[in-house]
Amino acid sequence: MPHKNQTLFIVAALFCTYFFWGSTYLALKFGIESFPPFLLVGLRFTVAGIILYGVLRYVGSPNPARAQWLGASGLGILLPVFGNGTVTFVQQTVSSSIAALSIATAPIWMAIFSSFWGHKISRQEWIGIFVGLVGIVLLNMGGSLHGDVTSALLLIFAAASWSFGSVLSKHIPMPSGLMAAACQMLIGGFVMMVASAVRGEAWPQAISAKSWWALAFLVVLGSLVSYSAYMYLLKTVRPLVASSNTFVNPVVAFIVGIWLANEVVTTNEYIALAVILVGVILVLTANNETIKA
Repeated sequence: MPHKNQTLFIVAALFCTYFFWGSTYLALKFGIESFPPFLLVGLRFTVAGIILYGVLRYVGSPNPARAQWLGASGLGILLPVFGNGTVTFVQQTVSSSIAALSIATAPIWMAIFSSFWGHKISRQEWIGIFVGLVGIVLLNMGGSLHGDVTSALLLIFAAASWSFGSVLSKHIPMPSGLMAAACQMLIGGFVMMVASAVRGEAWPQAISAKSWWALAFLVVLGSLVSYSAYMYLLKTVRPLVASSNTFVNPVVAFIVGIWLANEVVTTNEYIALAVILVGVILVLTANNETIKA
């Protein structure tokens, strides 16, 4: 692929993971107003997976080999189930903004896990991670996680699982192209539907229009578009660039929360958001070889 075209694809993919995924935290909050959390995640990824897999097979994409299905199954559990499923469960008790802020620890975990396979984190990348985490601390001081150890630990677990799966994807057999995202969503969605049944979650008796729109957003923009974009980034750019959305998502989550949920943001929080953006810029400009050789 020509370098110019690849750069455009990278920018478009980053836009999706930055802004669409930043909005999914509020969409999840709206969704669980009607749907039980595991059922919501199961529906989201099962529907998206079926659509994407069906379209790809229709246009001639081959069915993945057994080893590729196994690799996709592992990531389907680490990312959609342990990652997104845990965040959705915790959002029953914490705000969408706090959930997004806590997941911003993902680049730290990704740097640690990447080092297992010999990736060297540059000095500027470490500085960017540190600056971004300072912003997260500023935003979280006195927040709704204060004193809620269980929720805090679950969100850290979600960030670590998502990061490990993201790094692992580079080292195990995976379906090619968008088929990787389709298989992961299919497996993750199926596992969450089973988990929902085991927990005894029932189909809601009444579903608000807000929850229906939230589910549609999660399926189309949060999964079909953004999850596929993230899989493309993992194969194309440095791990910390692919995960830089975790710094931007809290910014978007706050903006969307103010706009659609009338959330109030203090001056201190605006300062923290600016600090986070500085961290993102440092990570993205750490070197001139954003695209993998």
